[in-house]
Amino acid sequence: MSAIPEGFGPLSRTSPFTELLGPIYQKVGSVLVIGLIAEEKHCNARGIVHGGVLATLADIAMGYSSAFSTEPPTPIVTTSQTIDYVGKAEKGEWIEVHTDVQKVGRSTAFANCYFHVGSKRIARASAVFSVVAS
Repeated sequence: MSAIPEGFGPLSRTSPFTELLGPIYQKVGSVLVIGLIAEEKHCNARGIVHGGVLATLADIAMGYSSAFSTEPPTPIVTTSQTIDYVGKAEKGEWIEVHTDVQKVGRSTAFANCYFHVGSKRIARASAVFSVVAS
């Protein structure tokens, strides 16, 4: 089983859902990177991490990155998300999600993210978020 890399700590924002999925870790620098050690509960019948787990991590990573890229944070909800799977993650592997916020505007926000297992890129995702009136 992979170890949690240096610089990562528990995800700072949690919910009952992320608690069920996790533990999820984060590293905050110029961009948010989130990570997860793949467990049996994350795997499908073929023994690889289910695409739905990766889609959920993408939503969390891009949503948090976009919302907290502004001061004060911008309240947003996911409008659309696309994900492309180009590889796989297996039980015991460390998955990292690197985010890239394109724009946070008055009504919409746009972001991308890239999944890595070691030096392999296993997926990419993009999303559009609607800004929620506060």
